Amino acid sequence: MRVPTLKVNPIAAGIMLACGASLAYAEPALEEVTVTAQKREQSLQEVPVAVTAIGEAALMENGVVDMTDIQKLSPNTTLQVSRGTNSTLTAFIRGIGQQDPLWGYEPGVGIYIDDVYIARPQGAVMDVFDVERIEVLRGPQGTLYGKNTIGGAVKYVTKKMSGDTDVSVGTSLGSYNQRDFKIKASTGLTENLNIGAAVASFNRDGFGENIVTGEDQYNKDIMAARVSLEYSPTEDLFFRFAADKTTDDSASKHGHRFTTGFGGEEVLSSVYDTQSNLPADNLVETSGMSLTAEWQVSDSITVKSVTASREGETETVIDFDSVQAAGFDVPAYYDDEQFSQEFQLVWQGENADLVSGIYYYDGTAAGGYDAVLAGNGITVNVEGAVDTESLSAYAHYNWQFADQWNLNLGGRYTRDEKAADVYNAVLLGLGSDLSHDKYYADTPDSIVIAVRTDYTNSDSWGEFSPRVGLDYQVNDDLMMYASYSTGFKSGGFDMRGVATSNPLTSQGYAPETVRTAEMGWKLDAMDNRLRLNGAIFRADYTDMQLTTQRLLEDGTTAGDVLNAGKSRIQGIELEASLALTDNLTANANLGWVDAEFVEFISGGVDISDTRDMQNTPDTTAMVQLNWSVPVGAGEMVVVPSVSYRADTQIFETPGILDQEAYSLVDLTATYYSADGKWSLGLQGKNLADEEYRIAGYTFGGPFDTGFYGAPRTVALTGTYNF
Repeated sequence: MRVPTLKVNPIAAGIMLACGASLAYAEPALEEVTVTAQKREQSLQEVPVAVTAIGEAALMENGVVDMTDIQKLSPNTTLQVSRGTNSTLTAFIRGIGQQDPLWGYEPGVGIYIDDVYIARPQGAVMDVFDVERIEVLRGPQGTLYGKNTIGGAVKYVTKKMSGDTDVSVGTSLGSYNQRDFKIKASTGLTENLNIGAAVASFNRDGFGENIVTGEDQYNKDIMAARVSLEYSPTEDLFFRFAADKTTDDSASKHGHRFTTGFGGEEVLSSVYDTQSNLPADNLVETSGMSLTAEWQVSDSITVKSVTASREGETETVIDFDSVQAAGFDVPAYYDDEQFSQEFQLVWQGENADLVSGIYYYDGTAAGGYDAVLAGNGITVNVEGAVDTESLSAYAHYNWQFADQWNLNLGGRYTRDEKAADVYNAVLLGLGSDLSHDKYYADTPDSIVIAVRTDYTNSDSWGEFSPRVGLDYQVNDDLMMYASYSTGFKSGGFDMRGVATSNPLTSQGYAPETVRTAEMGWKLDAMDNRLRLNGAIFRADYTDMQLTTQRLLEDGTTAGDVLNAGKSRIQGIELEASLALTDNLTANANLGWVDAEFVEFISGGVDISDTRDMQNTPDTTAMVQLNWSVPVGAGEMVVVPSVSYRADTQIFETPGILDQEAYSLVDLTATYYSADGKWSLGLQGKNLADEEYRIAGYTFGGPFDTGFYGAPRTVALTGTYNF
């Protein structure tokens, strides 16, 4: 595989400095990292997969508050808060993800909590608490993790309880009146039964305000709780019941308008301010339960069952024009639920092992919105639901056929069935039954003047996702591997489809697939003082589900989801850690990706030359130091870091939303007491106060609005362990 010449921003060159620094006085070794990327515990250096693992201590010392902070620590990874929301996740890995969080659309990056798949992006910007580590798996994970992991997977892993009585209290106070509080506790009720719970509250005033209503913009008001019960009646049996709930009452977030409003409204000076007639009503509730049962049948066989259910509800409103008029208001709701069951068998032989299983998923994603266009005196009402039933069987076999050689073979067959109800109508008046009484009660009731879409349909797809790999243990320090893997994202039905202008919308769209060839290495050198892991990959991405926009005769627009695209994605990833001295470690990562459309069909014409891959900067990089210093009887850990992201397009079409390259400077300092009972930290994020756009809407002129990452913040944190 030929990869073009690599060009990176000078900031990324710090990686080379980190790897080439003097080792004259270096004596310590780097710690071993354990991951479950292949659904069993392994050393990171033994896994022939591109994976980043961030443990509990590293999460705290990097000031990781929620899932989006992880993107700095993993190359070629985008994890951002979606447009017009506080807790919906936009996730892309190696150019593959999901831009539109509309119900019924499928993600390209899988999110997991303790092996439970989270099907919807709403509520997926999880705050980090009660966690052992977070793993980021890059590249298709279709064999072991199934559909919708064609870009990769992010795993949120909690740890088993020890049976000891542990209580920990933490708090953070900081900029914009930040007031976070966490408490977690666990204890053994009996010799074999443990119980634990964690509760967290995350609060912050807004970075800006709605200058019309005076309400906050970009604030935070989240409550989260988790409870777990673990039971081990014998040494060979383990049961865990877990339940969690998160309630996000943060204000709805409206965009920053780039140009003068249609009523002559001026552009606001702060990108965090907005000018909207809409209130700050917003609610996102997510909850779930799971039961994990694990039986060690023998020294070589383990059987596991994971039963889980989850549900979510969102009520929100978005002001597309950001002016004090109902020029383009969109009240919306989402309602989803899911049930999953996985049975797994793991066999460990003398020179071979097998992970196999059966996975069942049954879920419903429903929602609706009103596009209120006061200038035209009409409302476009869109509502619908998609029921999904999925069944798959998989196996992943690893065979050590020679002293230093391993062959791994895997395959997964998935059968998806979907049934959809889709409704789209134009109403004369402001708001349908969905929103009229709440937002436009002082106007006459709306009247349906045209039903553009009203159908029920179903479809099914079957897909086989193979993987073949070979790894070679060159010596005790170096493992090299090569693999070929595939994955697919499920097909579906376009919830916005307008059947009167495109009758084929009722037929839905097919799955998209990706085929990836990867070569990589895992290196521990210089007596485990240097760790350098890397991967080179190429992916062929076909039948891409792309949205094309059309202007209709009634003045509204229609977006058609079509299997209209093909792309080629290739790149390089490097991750390095270097123990410079007893108390100083340098960490760095570098991701470079060349992603381009080979085909983009719109209106029967290939326009790929005018389109680029969205949310995929060609270069991402991070350089940091981890410096531990004895202070008094305890220890201070200081972590300065710089992260870089190259130019980024928010959508495939170049435009005003595009974000130029930027760097973020962070600095944390954490003091640990000698007895390990308490810690005190200072966390500075975006210290250069960089202004950077992470999402937006583009409908032209006054309907172009942007959403931004957090400004400079500083927080004082503290924890106490009883």
